[in-house]
Amino acid sequence: MASESSSRNRDESYMQEALRLAARGRGRTSPNPAVGAVVVLDDRVVGKGYHRYAGGPHAEVYALREAGENARNATLYVTLEPCNHQGRTPPCTLAVLQAGIARVAVGMPDPNPNVAGGGAAFLQGHGLQVDAGILERECRELNQPFIKHATTGMPFVTLKAAATLDGHTATRTGDSRWISNEQSREYVHRLRSTSDGILVGIGTALADDPQLTARIKGRRVGRQPTRIVLDSQLRLPVKSNLAASAREVPVLVACAGDASPERQKALEAAGVQIIRMPQSGGPIHIPSLLLELGKRQITSLLVEGGSKVLGAFIESRMADAFHFFYAPRILGDCQGLPLVMGNRRDLMSDALCAFSIRVRRFGNDVMLSGSFNEHPY
Repeated sequence: MASESSSRNRDESYMQEALRLAARGRGRTSPNPAVGAVVVLDDRVVGKGYHRYAGGPHAEVYALREAGENARNATLYVTLEPCNHQGRTPPCTLAVLQAGIARVAVGMPDPNPNVAGGGAAFLQGHGLQVDAGILERECRELNQPFIKHATTGMPFVTLKAAATLDGHTATRTGDSRWISNEQSREYVHRLRSTSDGILVGIGTALADDPQLTARIKGRRVGRQPTRIVLDSQLRLPVKSNLAASAREVPVLVACAGDASPERQKALEAAGVQIIRMPQSGGPIHIPSLLLELGKRQITSLLVEGGSKVLGAFIESRMADAFHFFYAPRILGDCQGLPLVMGNRRDLMSDALCAFSIRVRRFGNDVMLSGSFNEHPY
């Protein structure tokens, strides 16, 4: 029994190392998952690797290259089941066989319903020992955007907002700069850098004229997220920061079916891409938009407001997670803009629940993070 416990602890320790490696590729591998791999021979790490960018070698390939001849009869720890299909790169299962690996320890199965289990079954069929489910929860948490996109065709949606202690995101005049401190804002830019898309409503776009890009001090951001605006009647100005930079960083504007064709032509001439939704008038249908974004390989979406947009995602049950920043300020004005504007509820028992709450401080700001799903992907 002690030997089994020791073996399990050893497996989890090496899988933790694979997870740390996988996290390095977060935000750079989409629409592929972030994956890490470690090769261990005689309780010694002889090879490490992680998936660095979509279309590039997978984590197993890097780890096996580094291990070289030491991979023979070794154990390969990998956070995601090795692929057994030809994509932009050859199947990793063949590389594992050719390297002479004796055992493969897997964190989580491939969630793609078309290939799930194929890699493990292939390796077992060729005489390798395959042990799955090692730190599976942690591995799944790292790749929730990939899992949701692979199983639903939609991006993983995270809401982000900053508010005063009494829950206001802006004054009655719309002033919101700056509620949170510089440390919090820097973290938001890091969130942006790991997201495929950033979404705001037209109200926020008109009031703030934002850039919605990721800007991190002292670091070059390799890939900027696609900027998305919910704008049913195409009110986004052609001279706005978003439209003016659309040729450098993609901008998508989702509008209603009856939006002005002339406004569409003007924005498209500036480089803005228009997504014309089928409905006429009223708000954009969130599930239909998410399916469209999923087709465009957007697997992770950071929704930054405003209050009505956050409410729309929550009420439609399309939000998966949140990061809410609270600053040490009290507005004390009942006409200030609330964090979320959703449907009326007369009973506290009708309130929506959040799960897996985590707390983090940025100076005097407090960030609450959590999930809207009791059992996340």
